[in-house]
Amino acid sequence: MSDDFSGLGLSTKVTDAVTAAGYTKPTEIQAQAIPHVLQKKDIIGIAQTGTGKTASFVLPMLTLLENGRARARMPRTLILEPTRELAAQVAENFEKYGKNHRISMALIIGGVSFEDQNKKLDRGVDVLIATPGRLLDQIERGKIMLNGVEILVIDEADRMLDMGFIDDIEKICSRLPVRRQTMLFSATMSSEIERLTKKFLKDPVHVQVSRQSSTADTIDQKLVHVPSKPDEKRAKLRDLIHSAEGLTNAIIFCNRKRDVATLARSLERHGFSAGGLHGDMDQKSRTDTLDAFKNNRLTLLVASDVAARGLDIPAVSHVFNFDVPVHAEDYVHRIGRTGRAGRSGVAYTLVGPADSKHLDAIVKLIQKPIEWMEATAVEAEEPKEERSARPTRTRRGGARTRPVAAAAEATEVQPAEQSPSKPASEQERPRRQRTRPVAEAVQAIEAPSPVASEQADTPPAREQERSRRQRTRRPTEDRDAETEDVSNSPFGNDGPIPAFLLRPVRIAG
Repeated sequence: MSDDFSGLGLSTKVTDAVTAAGYTKPTEIQAQAIPHVLQKKDIIGIAQTGTGKTASFVLPMLTLLENGRARARMPRTLILEPTRELAAQVAENFEKYGKNHRISMALIIGGVSFEDQNKKLDRGVDVLIATPGRLLDQIERGKIMLNGVEILVIDEADRMLDMGFIDDIEKICSRLPVRRQTMLFSATMSSEIERLTKKFLKDPVHVQVSRQSSTADTIDQKLVHVPSKPDEKRAKLRDLIHSAEGLTNAIIFCNRKRDVATLARSLERHGFSAGGLHGDMDQKSRTDTLDAFKNNRLTLLVASDVAARGLDIPAVSHVFNFDVPVHAEDYVHRIGRTGRAGRSGVAYTLVGPADSKHLDAIVKLIQKPIEWMEATAVEAEEPKEERSARPTRTRRGGARTRPVAAAAEATEVQPAEQSPSKPASEQERPRRQRTRPVAEAVQAIEAPSPVASEQADTPPAREQERSRRQRTRRPTEDRDAETEDVSNSPFGNDGPIPAFLLRPVRIAG
């Protein structure tokens, strides 16, 4: 392993730019991969996040591109990224390390004007950095031809597969020249990626600098018991943020986009400097939020997995997994946002009652135990007395609800709260008086007229009348036992009974 970048075979322009950026010693993945890239060999690079994978292909590509010239709409190199943020991050690396070069570059991602992208493509670019979807759009529009690509890089290949880009990658690769150099970089290696490498790479050199799916030793990982209710879970997160030692900024990961927005608003309401980042945001909002976080105008970045990979923000001190990731590999990428470049970091994962399955998968993947916070585990065991004494909650319609135990308790004490000087029959009298007019109205309508009574004097008729009354009437005693509202009355509770309904019914003989 070379002690500095000058011994890797890079050009003087590149090494000067690296020195100006403040780097003197290459990482392990850079020291192993760069010489093979300069020899134009196909590469499979496996390394955990934060180890410098991006520079391991950007630096040698800059050296290789010093000779040659780009042609209109025919890029010389193509770098595929799964997300806009990661594509923008790679573009920043080319700008930083390529400042001594006259190399043109285009960033082809969604959420950006086609017109601006087309102007760059028409002039010709040496480096094309793209997300698969937007690249295929430009190919179908006839703005890009890939038959001049000399180098292909598939970055974060495992994330590409998770996001369903495998078909798009195959379409893109079918348009590339057969004779090309292909590099595939990833933090994890699955059977699907192995199939991908066999299809698109020729005799690749394997560069693996750490155990597959491992986490950095610089990250202190903690598990925290939390309740399943969202409001209580958010309260626990706020407590953790307040008590976290040395927190300068943090990324908080959620599984769902809608939870990102909800949690970001909740933190803002409680006085935190927070912003949200998820895939449904327009590109300008995503860029502005990231810039604010990088420049310390935001302390907390609430994000979906769109931010789990490729964001090179070295000073992130903490990561909070508000949700346990569904895919175990995402855990490796999430906590890899902290503890980068040799710095120390802390990662908290909030674990609810239904998360044991996903947690077991994570522990199995990283092959090492994660420590539980004991004090939090004790707090999660809530006594029954505290559960029954929880405050009331408000439903969407505004009705107040109480726990079952509290409701039953209130029902039991109601007789004791009544005045002891009056018997129960007198206490219930006002309620019966309020409901009796409705009962009398029903009886008045149902009472047959004299003519009808004479006609119904036969036993079969009386039996039919009795049967009809049993089907349509409820006993007065039952109605008296109801509450004060009369919503169960056949007339509803919209006011007095119309007079015409109280008239006796005459049946023509």
